Parts: sequence; structure tokens; C-alpha cells
Amino acid sequence: MIRVGILGATGYTALETIKILLRHPEVTITAVTSRQDAGQPIAATHRSLVGRLDLDFEESDVPTVAAKTDVILSCLPHGASAEFACAYLAAGKRVIDFSADYRLNDLDTFRAWYGDHHPDGERVGKVVYGLPELFRDSIRQADLVANPGCFPTTAILALAPFVKAGLVDPQSVIVDSKTGVSGGGRTPKLNFHYPECNESISAYGVGTHRHMPEIDHILKRYTGTEVSAIFTPHLAPMDRGILSTIYATPVEPMTQDAALDVLLRAYADEPFVQVVDHLPATKDVAHTNYCHLTARIVKGRLVLVSCIDNLIKGASGAAVQNLNCMFGLPETLALRN
Repeated sequence: MIRVGILGATGYTALETIKILLRHPEVTITAVTSRQDAGQPIAATHRSLVGRLDLDFEESDVPTVAAKTDVILSCLPHGASAEFACAYLAAGKRVIDFSADYRLNDLDTFRAWYGDHHPDGERVGKVVYGLPELFRDSIRQADLVANPGCFPTTAILALAPFVKAGLVDPQSVIVDSKTGVSGGGRTPKLNFHYPECNESISAYGVGTHRHMPEIDHILKRYTGTEVSAIFTPHLAPMDRGILSTIYATPVEPMTQDAALDVLLRAYADEPFVQVVDHLPATKDVAHTNYCHLTARIVKGRLVLVSCIDNLIKGASGAAVQNLNCMFGLPETLALRN
């Protein structure tokens, strides 16, 4: 059995990860950490785990946790996550990092968007990005994987085949995304408070959201092409889900059938990317690891619609898919539901 430790296990993504791993036939969860809740049973925080996981939160003491784990899933915030990732890598453990610490291509961009502190700057730009649909071969060999951001997952999966084939102007990309409230995490914030967000939809982080450089960097890493995307997220009054509508200008006239064919050929063998004829909705993929994609041509422009569950394919499901890939297991294990 693969022994899994989860750092920062009080949040939503940790809970979803635990739920998936509890039905995984090759995995056992052996450690869950929380600095503030150390010594408390995990079911006191996550009540849906009553009778399902009999573990107490513990401090992330590296020698203690490393001794009883094979792989670490770090749900800690940026900065803190890299610090612990270094320590567990040094202890011979494999690590899947949920934070943004290792996603970008260079340290200067990280500092511009996340601040000067990075405890492991030498690794930035050298860590495998955890999107198996694009980087599967590298993930298999990796000891450290950067789990993707939720918004970038929708944009990158939709755009990658078109940018790779040189079919769209990479400077024309616009990504317009709607997300559920769980995307803000479990820590209370005013704009995620029920009276503020219910019966309302609002843009945020216009021109400043940290996922914008991630979209550009990973598309460049995969395609070799410089991409400049304008990304605008919106908060929608729903628990979970992301729907992204993505606009790009074809370099030559393109039909809708041709656009759909690009996606179909790119993802024909991918178990979790479904190219659909209809316009997808967040309920179509809720609580699953699937991404639904479609394409339209409108007034000569390419319009892509990409839809995922932000907590599953956008975080926890992606991490388990990466874990399966790293340990030579079928990627669909525990994720077909």
C-alpha cells in the first residue's frame, strides 16, 4: 500500500482528497497535519469523516511524518508549502504540492506575483507541472509535482491543442471564468460571506489575479510559444465549479467542425477530458474529475467553453491522478465516479 500524508488537512481541497483516497484500493492515509488543530480528531473538523478516518491532526514534524509515509500531498499555502516540500524531499519522500510555489517558469515572475519570499527558489522553473494530459511522461518520473491551479486547468486544456498547432494568435487570448465560492477556501473572507455573494455575481482580480501568468507560462512550456492571455475571474453564487469561456483569433479561417476536431484528436485517449457538442454546465461535472470542452466559431473568432469541478479536477482529483501516474497505477483509479 502507498502511505499518504496530507499537510494542511483542514481545508476543502484536503477534505476532497481524503474522500477520494478513502476509496482508493492502493492507498492508505497515515498522517494528517494541522498546526492549529494538532491533537484533535480530524472528524471534529470534517464531520463527513466520522467513522471513516480515525486519525488525529498532528504537527508536521518531518522525521515523524516521513517515517510513516511514502508520498506527501501538501495543501499548505504558497511559501509555507515549499518550505515543507524541501524537507520531505530531503527525507526521500515524493511530494505533490497544491500551492503555486512551483508552477511558474521563473523566480522573477513568482516574486512579481507572490512576493519575494521563496524558500526553494532554485527549483522554480524545473518542477513538473501536474497536468497528465500534457506532461504525463515527466510526471511518471518526478519526485516533486506542482499541482495545477483550478482556473488554469480549464484554460490550458482548452487552448493547448490550438496553440501547439499554431492555429490561433497567441496574443489574442481572453479567458473569462466563473467560479463557485469554495474556490476562495475555507478561511472566512468578506466577499465570500453569504449575504455578500448570494444572488450576485462579480468580477475580481481584474489584471491582477495570480493565475494569469500560470496560464501564459504553462502554455509556453508545452507549446514553445509565447502566450499573452487576459484572464478575468468572476465569483458566482454556487458552491463549486468553474466554467471558462475562452476567446482567440484563428490565424486562418476555421470552421466549427474543424475546431471540434482539433479537440477530439488531442484528447481522444484521455479518460478525463470529454469533448462535447453541447455547451457544458458546471453541474455536468460536479463532484467528478472530468473536464468538458467544446468549441464554437463566432464572427470568425474561436470560442472555447471549458468546465470542471474546481475542487476535483481543479485540485484534489488532479492530485490523485498525479499520484496514480507517479506510482505507475491506472490514472482512473479511485476517480471514476
